[in-house]
Amino acid sequence: MRIAIVGLGLIGGSLALKLTEQGYTVFGLSRSPLTCEQALARGAVQECGTELAQLQAFHPQLVLICTPLEQVLPTLTALLPHLPAATVVSDVGSIKQPIVEPATQQWPWFVGGHPMAGKTTQGIQAAEADLFVGRPYVLTPIAETRPQALETLQSLIAAVGAESVLTDPARHDRAVAWISHLPVMISASLIASVSQEVDPLILELAHTLASSGFRDTSRVGGGIPQLGVEMARHNREAVLASLRSYQQHLQQIETWIEKRNWDKLSQFLEQTQRDWRQFPVNQP
Repeated sequence: MRIAIVGLGLIGGSLALKLTEQGYTVFGLSRSPLTCEQALARGAVQECGTELAQLQAFHPQLVLICTPLEQVLPTLTALLPHLPAATVVSDVGSIKQPIVEPATQQWPWFVGGHPMAGKTTQGIQAAEADLFVGRPYVLTPIAETRPQALETLQSLIAAVGAESVLTDPARHDRAVAWISHLPVMISASLIASVSQEVDPLILELAHTLASSGFRDTSRVGGGIPQLGVEMARHNREAVLASLRSYQQHLQQIETWIEKRNWDKLSQFLEQTQRDWRQFPVNQP
C-alpha cells in the first residue's frame, strides 16, 4: 500500500517509522524542508515534499492527516484536487465531532481516527516506531463512512501494533474529556498552584523533593500548550462538564478535611482505589 502522511511531528513521524518498518511505501509531507530532511535521514519515509500537489505523482491509496486539529479540515479541502478516486483519508485529532461529519461530507472515504498515544515532546526527532504498540487506536465511523475505508484503517492499526476501538464521534469526545482533556487541566492547575508558593525556600524545597507522585500527576500539564487550548476550544461542553464534576469532588474532600471527617475521607479513598483498578492501564 502507498501511504502519504501530511505532518511529520510526533504522531505522523511515529506512524511513518512504523509503517516503513512494516514494508509500506510512505511519502511524507511537511511545510518544513528541514523536517523532510530529518524524516529521510531517519528512514521514516522514502520520499518527502513540501507541497500537496506532489501527491499527484505519488498516487496514494491512503492519506493520514497528522496536522494540529484546526488544520485538519483546511488540509483535507486543499488535498482533494490531488487525490485519486477512492483514496482513503483519516486524521489523528483528539476531538472528533467538529471534524468527522464535515470531512465525510467532503470526502466519503474519510474515517475519523485518534491514536491514544503521545509524549510531552514533539517533532520528528521525538518520533518512535513503537509508540502505538499495545495502545488503543480509536476509529469513529458514521453512517456515511465507506465500509472499505474502515477496513483499510483497521489494517493499518494492526500494522502499527495498536488495538482498534470503534465508537461514534460524540461518545469519543465525552470519553476523552474524562481521561485526557480533564487531566491536562487538572495537571496544569497543580503546577500553577505549586508555583505560586510565596516562600522561595519552600518552593525550592518542593522542586528538590518532587518525585514520582508529582511527576505522574503533573506530566500532562507540562505538555504542549496549543494542544490544551484545542481540547478546551473544540470539546468545550464535555470539558466543562468534567471540570464541574471534578470541582464537586474536590469541594467534598475539602469539606471532609475541614470537619475532620476521616471516616468519610477513608471511604472515598477506598472507593477510588477500587475504581482505579478497573482501568486496564492500571491492571498488572
